[in-house]
Amino acid sequence: MSWPFGGNMKILSALVLYTCMIFGANAALADMNQLAALREGDMKKLSFHSEPKPVSQSTYTMEDGSTGSLADYQGKIAVVNFWATWCAPCRKEMPMLSELQSELGGEDFDVVTIATGRNPPPAMKSFFDEIGVSNLPLHRDPNMKISREMGILGLPITVILNRDGQEIARMQGDAHWNSDSAKAIIKALIDNGASG
Repeated sequence: MSWPFGGNMKILSALVLYTCMIFGANAALADMNQLAALREGDMKKLSFHSEPKPVSQSTYTMEDGSTGSLADYQGKIAVVNFWATWCAPCRKEMPMLSELQSELGGEDFDVVTIATGRNPPPAMKSFFDEIGVSNLPLHRDPNMKISREMGILGLPITVILNRDGQEIARMQGDAHWNSDSAKAIIKALIDNGASG
């Protein structure tokens, strides 16, 4: 069988692959632009990355003393909130994250909370009790290893992970995570099966 292009099947294959990659990259960019267009109010502080970023593979300590990692959330969209018991904006924001979890949490989405630095478990529990939050995890990063590896400077900081466990967006400061804008962004991520 004789192929056009001088019989060079490798060049044809490379052209097809390159074309698919361009269309894929453009589709991903269009998706990020569509998500960015959903930002209203304080959700405008949410910055979408042009490329997904790797996250820390280090472990955090769970309430029962066992360990987990952000890789445990692969396969679903995750909103990961870094906070501390001494953080006043965290106190304001946490009930809104709790509401987001109540409304959208399940097999496709979770809110993950990680207290960074020195946060004694009894103080964390009291913090959640005082603000009426009972549906979010009490994970701790006492040595701030995850925080350092992910460049968490200042609190609260919230990152969004895609289904591949990569960071696709970040917000510094508190926000109304129970707002229509926040819910629209999360629902869009869930619905389009966001991955890399």
